[in-house]
Amino acid sequence: MQAGPSLEGAGSGGAGCRQTGICSVGVRDHAPADTGGYGDRLLHPLDAGDCSLHTPVPTGCPFWRGQPACGRSPVAELCLSLTCPFPSVPQKWPTLQALAQASLEEVNELWAGLGYYSRGKRLQEAARKVVSELAGRMPRRAEELQKLLPGVGRYTAGAIASISYGQPTGVVDGNVIRVLCRLRCIGADSSSPAVIDRLWDMANVLVDRSRPGDFNQALMELGATVCVPKSPLCGECPVKQHCQAWRRVEKELAFASQKVFGKAPPVPDVEDCGVGDCPLCPPATEPWDSSLGVTNFPRKAAKKPPRAMRTATCVLERRGCHGAPEYLIVQRPSSGLLAGLWEFPSVPLAQDLQEEKEREELADHLQAWMGQPVAAKGLQFVAEVIHIFSHIHQTYVVYSLHLDGDVTLDPALSPSRWVTEDEFHASAVSTAMKKVLKAHEKQRRKESSPVKVSSAPGCLGPQCCGTASGVLC
Repeated sequence: MQAGPSLEGAGSGGAGCRQTGICSVGVRDHAPADTGGYGDRLLHPLDAGDCSLHTPVPTGCPFWRGQPACGRSPVAELCLSLTCPFPSVPQKWPTLQALAQASLEEVNELWAGLGYYSRGKRLQEAARKVVSELAGRMPRRAEELQKLLPGVGRYTAGAIASISYGQPTGVVDGNVIRVLCRLRCIGADSSSPAVIDRLWDMANVLVDRSRPGDFNQALMELGATVCVPKSPLCGECPVKQHCQAWRRVEKELAFASQKVFGKAPPVPDVEDCGVGDCPLCPPATEPWDSSLGVTNFPRKAAKKPPRAMRTATCVLERRGCHGAPEYLIVQRPSSGLLAGLWEFPSVPLAQDLQEEKEREELADHLQAWMGQPVAAKGLQFVAEVIHIFSHIHQTYVVYSLHLDGDVTLDPALSPSRWVTEDEFHASAVSTAMKKVLKAHEKQRRKESSPVKVSSAPGCLGPQCCGTASGVLC
């Protein structure tokens, strides 16, 4: 295997580390300067084929790792780094031309339930651009991929370029961030732009020049299976000898052991190490916690609590031509949350509205759709359905309304259609809307189940007074 370049000084820490010689976590800056052989150790289990870190990818596995680049189509390459229904997408649209000609509705239907629905749209936009503007040829270098294809960011570009085309460029995803932060004891906020840029510098230095795709996949799998967020399997890690966080733990264990026998070595306390202005060290207010071990890293800023939202949703139901219930669904706008997906008629609500006011607002919204008055009192409350998006705590206040006659919908409003239950589930609807329908069906079953009523005391039932409840007895 080709030896990697010298790693001395790459991704080095700030002035505090260099001035004191040792940073606040006891390492000589944060550069991967002692990682000679890192690539060999990381790739060895892959070559040996006897390590759980690199288990064979089963047929039909929804991940792209493990599939040789030569066996992937350009469509599969676009799916590489997305939460993509792979291999469903390249099976349905085996060529970029086929994917480019598909409708967004078809793409959304295949994507339904996976979340991050904008990725399906960007996937198709990228395919259309390759076909219409790039003569059907995928860019092969990370810089070109990121520049030319919509929705392709730094990570996606690096993954495609290294895995499919052999460009020696690094990748940084959540798993790699965790591995590199532990490798070099980077304790600053791992989501900050300065730290992210430094991690990319490190990844580009560490990548094996002769096998960049294998290296990057192995590094990501290391973070996904061994160097996990909680309870990492350090004993099974093939590169623990290079990990400064692991060394810190081992040094503390050795110190504690020797202290028992009165032979404590002169190891500086971690809190007494350099106090410079290193931008990669943990902040002084968050010192090393011995009870956490290597999970001291990475550190992230506290997440903002999700924004609370309430939405009134109505399951409009009618009897179809064959007697089966049909539901009205409408299409969301082409931009924003859940863009282009279908849903039950819904209207956002202000917080802390009284139920009566919620009903009135939903009734007004439905009246605009149906072109005829809708009585707020006619809306039957079903349930509150909670769905958590990445940044929104969404509460759907679900109502139902059964329509007896035909309704003419306003064509000037968003696209709409009546669907059966099977058609609903085959449509591009979100998981949240499936929860809404499930709540409606549960309520309907509850209402249709027979209610057992006990007879009045001393009543013998129908043979006594002619009623089951004894009300005439």
